[in-house]
Amino acid sequence: MLNLDQLAAFVGVVDLGSFTAAADRIGLTQPAISLQVKLLEKRLGVRLIERVGRRAQPSPAGIELLPHARRIFDDCAMAEEAMTPYREGSAGRVRIGTGGTASIHLLPRAIAAAKKRMPELEIIVRLGNTDDILRDIEANRLDLAVITLPASGRSLEIEPFYDDEILAVAPKGSTIPPDGPDAEFMRDKTLMLYEGGNTRHMTNEWFVAAGVGPDPSMEFGSVEAIKELVAAGLGWSLLPAMALKNGNQDDLATSPIRPRLVRQLGMALRRDKHLTKGLREIMKCLREFHSSRTLES
Repeated sequence: MLNLDQLAAFVGVVDLGSFTAAADRIGLTQPAISLQVKLLEKRLGVRLIERVGRRAQPSPAGIELLPHARRIFDDCAMAEEAMTPYREGSAGRVRIGTGGTASIHLLPRAIAAAKKRMPELEIIVRLGNTDDILRDIEANRLDLAVITLPASGRSLEIEPFYDDEILAVAPKGSTIPPDGPDAEFMRDKTLMLYEGGNTRHMTNEWFVAAGVGPDPSMEFGSVEAIKELVAAGLGWSLLPAMALKNGNQDDLATSPIRPRLVRQLGMALRRDKHLTKGLREIMKCLREFHSSRTLES
């Protein structure tokens, strides 16, 4: 491989016509510059510099090499310039794993805030179930997980950051007890529940604690689909409050349930994960999302 220091010595001698002047510009001694040029000539097997009187000039081979050397230095300068945003922390990539509800109702706002502060930040969001996402975190295929707790892993660091209440959701105009429905009340309704994950596990436990076995008429993997079906008058559901902030609220009636049920969202990452500026920014924006929601409520 060509040596950049040797090429720089050669170009400097050609540009200035002197080994001494090139040494002064580069910050080396004249013998050191002469050695660099000799090593380059040995590497290429040709003479590159000829003396004409007191001036050093390129040989025919040197003339042929010169434009190549200049292009190499231009490419090196461009490579260094491309690294500047990463060195200054204004660019990078963050790979996030999460579930469907968070990807619709939580992440967009946090991502928008992070991109406003770091426009060149590349953000990749991958949807999946909690177990698969955590495996990808441990394998370093993802940088950050936003998941419903509980979650665990020996190599993981988990930070709870958002409390999301589970609400009863009914078609608009439905009669709801003033103090909120309990499990006995919900048992008599046509139930449409989310089909899996920690949120469904919490919902099942809420029913079981009251001695009621949950018997949904339909199960779906999409909270948004459940909202549409409830709005169409086809049944009731228990859904995270986060998913009810936007969309067809005018067609839905919502209420806290008795006893109150709250799911907790958390951020998970490897304990040894290097916290780049982009990753720190995303985590900061997620925490700020929680703070802003708390103030709104």
